[in-house]
Amino acid sequence: MSQPYDAVIAGAGPAGAQCARDIAARGYDVVVLETETEEEFPSRSNKSTAGTFPSTMSSFGIPDDVVMNFTDSVVIESPNHHYERTQSGAVLEFADFKNWLVEEGRADGAEYWFDARVSKPLMEDGEIVGVVYNGDEEVRGEVVIDATGPSAPLAKKLGVADLERENQAIGIEYEYEGVDVDADGYADLTDAMMLRLDHRMAPGGYSWLFHTGEDTAKVGVCYLQNEGHRENARDGFTIDDYLTNWVDTDPRFENAERIAGKQHRGSAHIQLPTGLSTDNFMAIGDTVPSIDPLWGEGIAKCMRSGRAAAATVDACLTPDEPDTSAEATSVYDRLWHEDVAPKARYRLIMTELLYLGSNERYDRLVSDLNRLGEDTLKRANEGNLRALFGLLKARDVPLVAKYTRNQLSG
Repeated sequence: MSQPYDAVIAGAGPAGAQCARDIAARGYDVVVLETETEEEFPSRSNKSTAGTFPSTMSSFGIPDDVVMNFTDSVVIESPNHHYERTQSGAVLEFADFKNWLVEEGRADGAEYWFDARVSKPLMEDGEIVGVVYNGDEEVRGEVVIDATGPSAPLAKKLGVADLERENQAIGIEYEYEGVDVDADGYADLTDAMMLRLDHRMAPGGYSWLFHTGEDTAKVGVCYLQNEGHRENARDGFTIDDYLTNWVDTDPRFENAERIAGKQHRGSAHIQLPTGLSTDNFMAIGDTVPSIDPLWGEGIAKCMRSGRAAAATVDACLTPDEPDTSAEATSVYDRLWHEDVAPKARYRLIMTELLYLGSNERYDRLVSDLNRLGEDTLKRANEGNLRALFGLLKARDVPLVAKYTRNQLSG
């Protein structure tokens, strides 16, 4: 039997690849198993809008050559209004970004096994000691990390993840050329990331347009199967229908054409994690899940979770007597709550309240943001309760009551 790796990682997304990169840089032996073949990677897992911010670029050393466009602002649209906030950002070419992460990890010594589908944990004496892949192949590790996203074949079987179907968000995105990013009657979206709250386009969620340079943009729709969706959905409409309807009815897309081969589909769960780690094991990225529930930002969260797991591997394996027990790996739990997703519960509440709002309420929200200024949004986004309550009105009492009823019935 071959010597086990220090760490075995299932999944080569931003979380798994960043985790491998950090573990290898510390001098440990790490292998990443990825379902796709190396030739096609990441064609089937190229599902992120890939908008991020300077803090992420600098924290992880992301190079400019994987950036499609640097942006200057974030725009929030409602059916009849818009609010613009100055905020530097970057829209990444997600496939190039993922391949760069693999190259970085390999340069530090990480191994990558492509065309390797992980199916279940390899167990001995009730503890995970590796993974089973491609039917009956096995590889062992001192620590095993699940970075496979919502499929979570390891975390689910170990009882660490309990991803609930009703909390699953689905999304679709196309890339277009011929987009009018500065159309009359709309916000100027030149070098901007735009999120639109409008149940006609995305019942129970949001739609977006991220400018990727000149007349091109990433355009998509995402929603949860929540009460906001059930109340506003159109009979027989699929998520593809909502995106098509938006493009067909919005004058900004009058002359737009889809760019061939640039279609991305994906899903993620918007919920609090039920678990993060156990003996010899951690779950990272969208396996947990780590996506920001309010704005859908995932790259930074996933990479931070990978970095937290790598730091935990180091803490577990550094002592003369390595300790990978549940108590030792719980360091990751603390880092996740402190550094990866602080105030996760608060942000989830804000998200659930937001999706219950009506289109008229979205118009009032955007009007209030224009009146109160960006400091209010910044403080509410950081978890300041006074700022949040400043955005709520007496007429929102029925909305809060509906939210409370949903929580009690759940």
